[in-house]
Amino acid sequence: MTEGNFVDYIKIYVKSGHGGKGSAHLRREKYVPKGGPDGGDGGRGGHVIVRGNKNYWTLYHLKFKQHFRAEKGGDGSKNRSTGKDGQDIYIDVPLGTVIKDTDTGEKIGEVTEDGQEIIVVKGGKGGKGNWHFKSATNQTPRYAQPGLPGEERNITLELKLLADVGLVGFPNAGKSTLLSKLTAAKPKIADYPFTTLKPNLGIVSYRDGRSFVMADIPGIIEGAAEGKGLGHYFLRHIERNSVLLFVVPADADDIKNEYETLLNELRKYNPELLDKKRILSISKSDLLDDELMKEIEKDLPEDIPHIFISSYTGLNLDKLKDMLWKELNS
Repeated sequence: MTEGNFVDYIKIYVKSGHGGKGSAHLRREKYVPKGGPDGGDGGRGGHVIVRGNKNYWTLYHLKFKQHFRAEKGGDGSKNRSTGKDGQDIYIDVPLGTVIKDTDTGEKIGEVTEDGQEIIVVKGGKGGKGNWHFKSATNQTPRYAQPGLPGEERNITLELKLLADVGLVGFPNAGKSTLLSKLTAAKPKIADYPFTTLKPNLGIVSYRDGRSFVMADIPGIIEGAAEGKGLGHYFLRHIERNSVLLFVVPADADDIKNEYETLLNELRKYNPELLDKKRILSISKSDLLDDELMKEIEKDLPEDIPHIFISSYTGLNLDKLKDMLWKELNS
């Protein structure tokens, strides 16, 4: 999937169907001159429903269709016949989609399972037919209820990737290269910052046919939590990851300081992110010899497991998979 096809944020307009009118029909048949009221109820208007679909990975399919209107309910008729319900409209979304009211910011729901359905606007209730209003003092009511109007609202769909491992690092730290080596994903790779502008997903094959999902999140910059750079547009993807793999290049001026800066951005955005399991990987370690690794190791943070890796030579990549698998299943 190309970056342009990855859409993780979209606004749409939804409107449910109007309820059908109740019937004010009076029964008139041969030999039954005063059959009384027999008008049926109107049908319910169609709902607009957001539904989880495991076959989608992006909201791209909604990019060019942003208005959804459900069908009106059918009107009631004679013989107490109820009008048919309006057809519901289904909006399929990837798992991990959060639904919000665009105007109020209220969270409507969250789609995390395949087939899960969330009604975002309910269809209007159908009106009652005149037979409901028959009484001892009014044997032939000639009125029925109109259907209730449907609802309408603007909603925002935000995709938060459901990945087991999220790669966290500054631009050009080697995250995309690492993802391409561990998975079949083909992210855009180049030797300049902000090559990755959209998250990339890949499946890491492990032993005995087991696997886990890894996400390459666009590079963090200082101030990202306040919305600088790509800001909240990528930080929200980290919220769903079980393990955060910090990627800091071996040629960084101060590896520990760079890690602390990344951690601070996550803390400012959402302090709960610090409760996640973390591993620190020092990328581009093919630039180091054993002596340099030992020197660097002395200054690394003690509260997080670390590993020296190289996507170029394959150094410790299998060991990294073992560490990730252990953390995911601990």
